[in-house]
This record gives sequence, structure tokens and C-alpha cells, in this order.
Amino acid sequence: MTRTSAPVDAPGADAWEGLVTTALLGTDRRTPPGTAPGPDAPLALLDAAAVATVRRRAGLRPARAAERPQAAPKDARPALPPAAARRLAMLLADRPGPSGGGRRGAAPDLTELLPQWLAVANARGFAPPPQVLPALLDAARGRTDLRPAALEFAGPRALWLARLNPDWRFALRAAPGGGAALPHVQDDDGIRQLWQEGLFAERVALLSALRSRDPAAARDLLVTTWATERAEDRLMFLDSLREGLGPDDEPFLEQALADRSRNVRATAAELLSALPGSALAARMAVRAEACVAIDHMRSAPPRGADGTEGPAETPPATPVIAVEAPHECDPGMERDGVVAKAPAGRGERSWWLGQLVEAAPLGTWSRRLGGRTPREIVALPVADGWQGELHAAWCRAAVRQRDAAWSRALLGDPSAPEAGGPGAVSLAERAKLLGTLGAAERAEWVAGFIAAHGLSEAFQLLGVCAVPWAAPLGRAVVDALNIARDAGSYPWSFSGVMGLAERCLDPSEASRLDALLAVPDEPENASPGAGGYWAEAFQRLVTTLRLRAAMAEELGAA
Repeated sequence: MTRTSAPVDAPGADAWEGLVTTALLGTDRRTPPGTAPGPDAPLALLDAAAVATVRRRAGLRPARAAERPQAAPKDARPALPPAAARRLAMLLADRPGPSGGGRRGAAPDLTELLPQWLAVANARGFAPPPQVLPALLDAARGRTDLRPAALEFAGPRALWLARLNPDWRFALRAAPGGGAALPHVQDDDGIRQLWQEGLFAERVALLSALRSRDPAAARDLLVTTWATERAEDRLMFLDSLREGLGPDDEPFLEQALADRSRNVRATAAELLSALPGSALAARMAVRAEACVAIDHMRSAPPRGADGTEGPAETPPATPVIAVEAPHECDPGMERDGVVAKAPAGRGERSWWLGQLVEAAPLGTWSRRLGGRTPREIVALPVADGWQGELHAAWCRAAVRQRDAAWSRALLGDPSAPEAGGPGAVSLAERAKLLGTLGAAERAEWVAGFIAAHGLSEAFQLLGVCAVPWAAPLGRAVVDALNIARDAGSYPWSFSGVMGLAERCLDPSEASRLDALLAVPDEPENASPGAGGYWAEAFQRLVTTLRLRAAMAEELGAA
């Protein structure tokens, strides 16, 4: 006779959930089954939970062993030099503390050096040591600004790890196809399959990558499904056409002007206006020319040195730009991307005028305004208070069309009393105009601005300058910080610029700063403790610059 044993009854899910609910509510409100309220109820709950836990574990049946994961892919890039590997481990081990309002001290902020280290390591083509990948992924998880450089450096093994740890799934979302390589530009079937079956993020990544390699193929791919895409998806896909935008895109963008979505129509119009030879740009030029002209009948009289009108024999009066803003926004203007409804607090006519001038090719104005150069046009007076509106629209046009000549004219001389041209009404506009210039010219202009006006308004302008800062710009920043220090200025107001200098100043400038490490004598009107703060801040700056130099040398990029 064979003896069989009955399976042990595992506790039902309801019984376990009941114990959990009792623990959450408290035994004063609910007691375990078979237990009376009172001081023994908590102990009875713990006993019941212990018994249930043992029964749950004992009742588990062994499962089939999971399939062993495939080995991590090889990384063919050269390994980091040992010194650089140790430096990376140190940068990853540093964690930002709680943000208190206290002083930073003289020690470098290693978390701010990690992005620069990654940029150099990626430029040199190194692969990370496998043991630092978890810490690198954790750092990228906590800082979205770090993710592109961190994932590029981490390579294919990071994606392998991300499939095993839900905390690192962001790496899969950031890579097309969850880490799968994009199809080759000649792999038509692979491209078509990913475009038709991929997730939205994968399709955007595919379109952007294909656009950078073969703009026409990317546009043709988008055309195949354009009519069936959702409006918000069409907007994102259309935005990817900024890469490699050219005249061949005009027919497709003209069709998009009739799209059902207002945002899609506006984006298509913006892209067409960035093509000076497009039909839309020509239509906008005709409309803008009808609004802006030289008025020779209302010239500005010449002025003497004292500001009074000069004598009759003085040079001819300066012509004046006359503006007649549109009186309506007709359907043709709306089709070409002009938004009819003005924002709150903005006049309709000035709103329409700004959009027309912004979208018109900048070459229109030399022809329309007597063959004058951009500098000569910007210098002309504008009648009836339209100067600010007109020049602001030219600013936006110069940025959109990447026109350096107009940007220079609108920026003006950096040492001018108004610290910029008449169109640059804000630091944000000046920063955008500077972005159209070459790196050397940009740095020279900002250096002149700082030399004339100091650092109080230069933070936003410094952000558009190439890193490391060119020598003239670096000297201008250091000299301005030294002037503020000697004047006993409130030191904490320069902490932002000092932080930028730590990341952007050329490390070779460290030796010039040694003379600034001593605590200066504080003037009578100085902020209390300012001298000590300045000495501490310059010590941190020098230490950081020398650390950056060491990092570059370790990576072989000195």
C-alpha cells in the first residue's frame, strides 16, 4: 500500500490581506480572527503573521529556472587609462549634499565636473570600466542633463544592464528600439518596419537620425504616413525637419500649411520663412514691404552739438522709416502662419506687423530701403513710436535666418551706453543674436560688454559662449571679478558667474589667479565678511581649474 501525503493547504490570499489590513488599521480598531480586543491583540497579530509567513514560504512550489541572460555585448572602444578610471570613480562617488543656504567652501564641486569629464572621454572614444556602469547609470537617472553624454560613454553594456533593472529603464527609452542599432541608411526594409511598427519615441529618433544622414529619404518616409498621424505626432515629426532644412522641403511644407492643426501650420510657416527663397517668404516680403518704407517728406532734421536744429548749410536731414501696420489679418495671412488673435495686452496691428516682418527675408530691406546696409538701416529713426516693434521683429528674423550681418547691426557696439543695439531690448534677445555669430566673435563681443558694463547683466550672455572661454573673454571675467572684489561688492551676487568660471574658464588661467587668493582689506562700505568669501571663492576657482587640467591630462587631451 502506497502512502500519499495530501498537499499542505497554503493560506488564502484573503487571509494574508486581512492580516495586512489589520496591521494598517491598528488592533484598536480591528483584531485578528479569534482574538478579543485588548492588550494581547498586537502580540496575537504578530503571531498570526509569523505563522502565515512560514506557511506561505513552505507552500511555494519550485518554479522552473529562469533562462540565463545572454552575455553583455562587447565594447570595442579602448579602455580608460588607469588614472582616468580612478578619477571617474571619484566623480561618481561624490553626491551633492542637501541644498542649504550656507557657503560652499573652497573645495571643488565634483558633480559639476562630471559633464566635462564625460565630454572629453567621449571625444577621445574611451570605454568605461564595467564596474562603474551601475554608478554611472544612477548618476544619469538623477540628472536628465547628464543622460546623453553618460549613455554615449556607457555604451551597449549600459543598455544590457538597463533591461535587468527597472530603475534604469530610462536608458532604453533614450535609445531607438530599446538599444537596438538604427537600421542602415540603405536598409529600406528595416527602416520601413521600424517606422511602421516602432513606438513614438523610436520613430522620432529614427526620423531625426535619418534626417541627419539623408534629408530627402527622411522627408519621403514621413510623407508615407503623414495623413494618418495624430496632430501632436505630426508636430514633433515636422520639427525634426529643422535638421538639414533646404529648398527641396518646400513642396511638403507648403502642403502642411493647410493642415488641420494650427500648431502644425505655424511650424510649417516658420520653417518656410527660414528659407529666404521660398514662395511663403516672398509672400511675406510683399506684405511687409507694404507696411515699411522710407518717408522722405518727414525727415529727421539735423542736430547741432547742443541738440538744437542745425543751420541751413548743415548736411541733409536723415530719412525716417515710416510704418503702416496691417489693418486686418486676412485668410491668406492666416494660411501663411500669421496668428490672428493677439496676446493679452498686445495691440492687434503691432502683433500682425511683427509676424510679417519676422517672416520676411532680411534681404528685402536693403532693396526696399534704398540699398542701405543692415547697420545703416538699424541706425535710421523710425516714426510714430514703431522703432521697438520693428527692431524686435528684425531681431527674431536674424535669429531664424541665421544672418550674422543683421545680428551685428542689431547688437551694436558692446560698449554702447545702452549695451546693445536698439533692437536688443533684452538680454535674452542679445544672447540669441550672439548665437548666430562665430565662437571667436561671440567671445570678443561679450568680453567688450563685460569690460564696459561689468558682470551684473552678463550671466545670460556668458552662457552662449564656447567652452573653454577664449583668452580675451576669460581675462575680462577675471578682471571684472577682481574689480568687484576690490570694491567690496556684495559677493554672493556673483556666485552664478563664479560657478560658470569654474566650468568654463580655460585651466591655463589658474596661475593668473594666485594673487587673488589672499583675504583682501575690506573697504568701509563693504559687505560684512565679503573679503573672506572672495578669498574662499577664488581658492575654489583655482583648485577647480587645476583639477580640470589634471582630468584632461589623464584622458590624454591636455
